[in-house]
Amino acid sequence: MMTDTSANISNSRDIYTVSRLNREVRTVLETGFPLLWIEAELSNFARPASGHWYFSLKDEAAQVKCAMFKNRNQLVKVLPANGKQVLVRARIGLYEPRGDYQLIIEHMEEAGDGALRRQFELLKNKLATEGLFDTAHKKNIPENVTRVGIVTSATGAAIHDILTTLQRRFPMHKTIVYPVPVQGKGASNKIAAAITKANERKEIDVLIIARGGGALEDLWEFNEEVVARAIYNSDIPIITGIGHEVDFTIADFVADKRAATPTAAAELISPDRRQLLQQFASFESRLIYLMRQNLQQKQQKTDWLNKRIRHPKDQLQIFKNKLNELNQRNVRSVKNTLLKSRSQIRLLEVKLQQHTPLQRIQQLQLQYKNINNRFQHAAKQTMSIKIKKLQHLIYTLDAISPLHTLKRGYAIVKDENNHVIRNVRNVKKNQLIKTEFAKGSVFSTITEINND
Repeated sequence: MMTDTSANISNSRDIYTVSRLNREVRTVLETGFPLLWIEAELSNFARPASGHWYFSLKDEAAQVKCAMFKNRNQLVKVLPANGKQVLVRARIGLYEPRGDYQLIIEHMEEAGDGALRRQFELLKNKLATEGLFDTAHKKNIPENVTRVGIVTSATGAAIHDILTTLQRRFPMHKTIVYPVPVQGKGASNKIAAAITKANERKEIDVLIIARGGGALEDLWEFNEEVVARAIYNSDIPIITGIGHEVDFTIADFVADKRAATPTAAAELISPDRRQLLQQFASFESRLIYLMRQNLQQKQQKTDWLNKRIRHPKDQLQIFKNKLNELNQRNVRSVKNTLLKSRSQIRLLEVKLQQHTPLQRIQQLQLQYKNINNRFQHAAKQTMSIKIKKLQHLIYTLDAISPLHTLKRGYAIVKDENNHVIRNVRNVKKNQLIKTEFAKGSVFSTITEINND
């Protein structure tokens, strides 16, 4: 009985191995702490052949072992050395084979610059949360800028670069400089005041905020909240050209457009004069080509219409020719009918001769004469009707001819587009009209309109 109870108690225990313990402690440490920023003194620095860094971070009361692997330490710009004060971003871990608690370093920088970086990140996150960086609030830069405002130092390299670029690319710009200090105590307030002043004056289309390159401390005035809010509240579109291409400030995130340098900011709002001249030359060539092509098409259409349009006399001649053709066909038809009738008569004569009834023959001869006379009378009457109809058609065609109307003293009035004017409501004073007579035409201007 005692043996069985001991076995049951042993089976109910959760017994850890050392490996399992270290593994679970490591999981608790890595998942229980977020990425941390730590400022401390670097010591015991070692760099083995693997390329990884191993060192300790310490302060007056404690120290902790650290590891920074090769793929991360290659990005570090600081030259590590014992005794150097550094700022690191790290996660907590545990090296399982030895059970050593340590920090895995993701990022390292010098402590002085790191303080500014933390302040930069804090303000950046705050303004981003408020929506100052949202693209929905950013204004479009005008395409045709004629008045440019510049907020920068009056004696710095930035103003020289901007003015030189504008003069070279598009010298027609009107430029207004709002001189401010770009470094030193109180500079940020003056920069913000200049932005507000430019908005109050409403004398520019776009505003450039610029400064030459420098360290983080040199550009710090453009990371101040007062400048960021002044940019956000501006009704004028703002372009920033601060520092070099790798430099980013809070002002860049709030601005409507960021340029890598002051020169790039000037290039953004100024078209290239040589490129414009090339475009104009291209447009001119294209316009000439299209005009020539259009004129050629109009000429071809005019030639085609000229070939289709026929004079009324030509039309009358065509009708006469058709009537003559119909008359000839009618005559041929009558002749064919007469020939056919004669053939039939001859056939009847033969049959009569075979039967030799003289009286019947005389009757048929008399009947033939009557039929022949009636047929000739009908043919003459038909010809007379056809001739009268032909004469009536000729008279009608001649009567409706515009030339005949013009000969009777009438005239045709047309507008400047060569359209016939049929109603006085279709004209207006001082309009140029054309009056065509049987011979010649005149142009005149309407001086008075009588609607009655």
